[in-house]
Formats: sequence, C-alpha cells, structure tokens
Amino acid sequence: MCPNTASTGRHWDGSPRATRAHRPLRVADTSPSRLLRCGQSARCRLCGNRIDVYTRSDQRPIALHPDELATAQIPEPCRWHLSCGIAHPHGDGSAWCRLPHTVLCPGRTTPATAQLSPRLEAVRRQLAVRSRRLIDTGAFTPPAPSAPAYQEQVSDIRRPARPARPVVQLLLGRYLADLPLEEIRCVAQTRQRHRCSQHLLTSHTPAGRWILLPADPQRGQLALPTVLMAVYDLSRLPYPEQLRWRSQRCPVHAAAPGAADLALTGWQVFDPLRHAEHIHTRLPHASASRPREA
Repeated sequence: MCPNTASTGRHWDGSPRATRAHRPLRVADTSPSRLLRCGQSARCRLCGNRIDVYTRSDQRPIALHPDELATAQIPEPCRWHLSCGIAHPHGDGSAWCRLPHTVLCPGRTTPATAQLSPRLEAVRRQLAVRSRRLIDTGAFTPPAPSAPAYQEQVSDIRRPARPARPVVQLLLGRYLADLPLEEIRCVAQTRQRHRCSQHLLTSHTPAGRWILLPADPQRGQLALPTVLMAVYDLSRLPYPEQLRWRSQRCPVHAAAPGAADLALTGWQVFDPLRHAEHIHTRLPHASASRPREA
C-alpha cells in the first residue's frame, strides 16, 4: 500500500502551510563575487530613512522607496517596477509599483509636492516624522543645510577643500564617487559577515594626484564648451591597483577574489551634463589627497 505523498496547503495536523513567494534574483555577469543583483538596504544621507538601492538596466544605481504603492496614486514618470532584480523606469501593468526615494525624501528642500497625490504627501509626512525621531534619539545626524558640495577652507580661501563627490580617472574612463576619497570604504564581506571597515586610500598604498583636465565627453555623450576640471588621476598607477579601485576593495580583499561583496560600489560613469554640479575648475587643497593613516 503506497502512502499518500501529494502536497497540500496544510500540515499533517491541519494547520495552514505558509508559502513564501520566490524573489527573481540573479548574479551579475560582471560581478567578481557572489553579490546578487537585488536591492541593497541603506539609509538616505539626507533624511536617514531606509532605502533600497537597485541597479537599473543602464548599470546605474537608483534608490527606491522600500514599500510598494498603488499605481493609480503615483504619477506616470515616477513609476518603477522590478524584474529579475533590475529596476525599470515604467510600470509593468500591475496595480502596484515602486517610486524613487527622491520624490518622498523630507530632507530635500524643494520637492515637487504640488504634483504629488494626497496619499504621497501623507507618506512624505510620515517619513519626516520618522526622521525627526531618528534625530531626537541620536541615531541620525542630518548634514549641514548650508554646506555646499564643494566646501571652502577658512584658512585658505584661494584654494578649495576636498570635493564631496570627486571625479576619478582610472581604467581609461572617468567615474563619479559617492563619497570623498578619504571615506570610500571596501565593499567586501569579512569573516564575521560584516562590511570591511578599511578604506581605499591609505598610507600603505600608492595615491593618485589632483590635476586639471578638459571636461571631454565620453563616447555617446554630448560635447560641452572647453573647460578644465579637477580630476583625481589614478591612470599612472599599475593596472592591478586601478582594478582594486574600480572594484572598491582594500588591499587585503583585493588579493582574495573569493570574498563576497556586501554592498554595491559607489562609482557612476561621469557625464559632464548630468553631473555638471560636480565639475570644479580649481584644484582642491593639498590635504584632500593625503592618504588616510591605517
């Protein structure tokens, strides 16, 4: 007599069986490790609320609101959907979709609130209340409201200080960093399953140099009037060292390619038109290129 092995929606005692929906994830083709192309949870630097960072079809990252909202309540240009771990800038025909965090971020002073529905305005107010609680408890410190992207030294007003988002030249291309050079951390995972705390720029590794280069467009980009911009040049470093910077790994994890990535790299392909606010025509202060002591 054969036992009945047909699967049902309930356990042997009659209790309902909980089924989890499978997430369509995949490993990036160009990833040197086991990092899945899925949302990486992070915190917004302006408001402190949680965001999900996804990779778009053009390999650029985008920060999405972690919750899905009704498609009818979101303007059509703000609708995003996920497919195989990739964010696409349009709806997929369903009644729910995602939207960029920049639309709801309470840390932005000039949001397009006039174009938001009452539901989205209510969500934005909830995020503002949550930001205030994080600030009151000391879990989040907002940036200075009047701090420019390119700060000026009080002691030397003729030469600007470090850029908040520098332009780096390596591997025959230019990339825009998401943090100052001294604060770029390794993205590898340690044995304790935490993100590595080491920085890319240290006193034990060769450093680049700040130079003025023309803001030439890359292939497929529109040309701009001839202007010199400050670029952190790494093209003179050895090829393995440039690969280490591009993969955003410390010297220890660069020698261990089997270690997994715990976060996405913060590089964006520099575009003179889209990143015009990060073009600076003067070299930064000398302390900006000084390596960090380990």
